[in-house]
Amino acid sequence: MAVPKQKQSHSRTTKRRSQHKVAQPAHNECPTCHTPRIPHRVCPNCGTYRGREVVTASGDQ
Repeated sequence: MAVPKQKQSHSRTTKRRSQHKVAQPAHNECPTCHTPRIPHRVCPNCGTYRGREVVTASGDQ
């Protein structure tokens, strides 16, 4: 089993961990109302998904 010869410094450890950040979710344009929305989710503005209305939009009341 491989064992490190020396302890890794705090500086080296934090440099390695700097790449462990969470990526911001992508936003695509809704094909119906053209507002930004998260992919594979119902549009919060118009309530459509894949060309058909799934949820009644909150702004229509």
